[in-house]
Amino acid sequence: MSRADITIRNGTILTMDQENRIIPNGTLAISGDTIRFVGSNGEASMDAGKILDAEGGLILPGLINSHTHAAMTLFRGLADDLPLMDWLNEYIFPVESKMDAEFVRVGTLLACAEMIMSGTTTFCDMYLFEHEVARAAREAGMRCLVGEVLYDFPSPNYGPIEQGLRYTERLIQTWGDDPLVSIAVEPHSLYTCSPDLLKAANTLALDYHVPLIIHIAETLSEIAEVRKRYGKRPLEHLQALGVLGPNLIADHCVHLDEWDIETIAQHKAKAVDNPESNMKLASGISPVPEMLAAGVTVGLGTDGCASNNNLDLFEEMDMAAKAHKIKNLDPTVMNALTVVRMATIEGAKVLGIDAVTGSLEVGKKADIIVLDTDKPHLTPMYNPFSHLVYAARGHDVRHTIINGTIVMEDRSLRTLDTTEIMARAAEKSVKVREWVGI
Repeated sequence: MSRADITIRNGTILTMDQENRIIPNGTLAISGDTIRFVGSNGEASMDAGKILDAEGGLILPGLINSHTHAAMTLFRGLADDLPLMDWLNEYIFPVESKMDAEFVRVGTLLACAEMIMSGTTTFCDMYLFEHEVARAAREAGMRCLVGEVLYDFPSPNYGPIEQGLRYTERLIQTWGDDPLVSIAVEPHSLYTCSPDLLKAANTLALDYHVPLIIHIAETLSEIAEVRKRYGKRPLEHLQALGVLGPNLIADHCVHLDEWDIETIAQHKAKAVDNPESNMKLASGISPVPEMLAAGVTVGLGTDGCASNNNLDLFEEMDMAAKAHKIKNLDPTVMNALTVVRMATIEGAKVLGIDAVTGSLEVGKKADIIVLDTDKPHLTPMYNPFSHLVYAARGHDVRHTIINGTIVMEDRSLRTLDTTEIMARAAEKSVKVREWVGI
């Protein structure tokens, strides 16, 4: 076998492929941006320009944060312990109205640093000034699916909604051929978007064959508001508008009944669970086991740092498993393997990129993380999937590779200057304090 660019050796490989293969004493080789070999040490016989020794650790696909608002890192801890609608209307929407492109860029760079250092290699973002989010992700070397948030009231970025749809179309055209950045159409929710806006957004998404992403059924107050306005529950409303299909990614999906779940499954829409945010805002616990049983593809997201307050998907996996166990009073619900798949290959399926990433297979892009398991809290290890969900944390990630590029090596970021980014974030926090009067 000829020379590879990067080889990772001496680790347990969790492929997250269809068979969930585990390869002890494994080797993985990368040429360019692509995985070229996955197998045991004894099968490998190639030289490499760069060799990473996993030293007995875990080698697995980079994690996929299927729903977040990256720049909200700058609002971390700003308005804690509040109901969702108070949180949005009294704090988040007012401060967001004062933001500019540079604010979003700094917040996103901070988020990218946090995600890379905690093992996330792909994120899906809904926010403002999304061109800056795309630029920041590209600078960090992260894979992403991003979209400008659309709602009926004017945006501090694009102004009236007509310009928002044009802005989104320009994003699609600008980033259409980028190897790391993809674009979605993202109306905020059913209570902030008129039926006409939802239909126009769906038409735009279908025309360009990109995902349509919406917050759906997040709170009981949302259910009541949608019923009051339209006489229907959220999924009934979307179905009546013709805005339900395989291109739809429904974020949160906390308050679903049996008909809702069956409808999502029948239309082959996807869902994203955000357990920590849902718990912190007391929104509820999504019926993920029921969705999975119905055949719905479900990913895992952190939501934004203003309602989480971190972007560590290892913590999210732990919370996802435990929240559903306590809700169902069943310790067998949401086992560790199920949850790790939600954070890897199932998340990739949600975002429509499972042919590219989400598992370690020859021909896929090299989005890979290596965990250092030589630590007291990870010793001994009987089941690697259980360790990932119930014991590991983001700071256990030693190396992060995205699209064949080492973006973090031995806990040192190679694409971003964290000292500079944190200093700029501190400067922006002064503005936030002024905006909210604290």
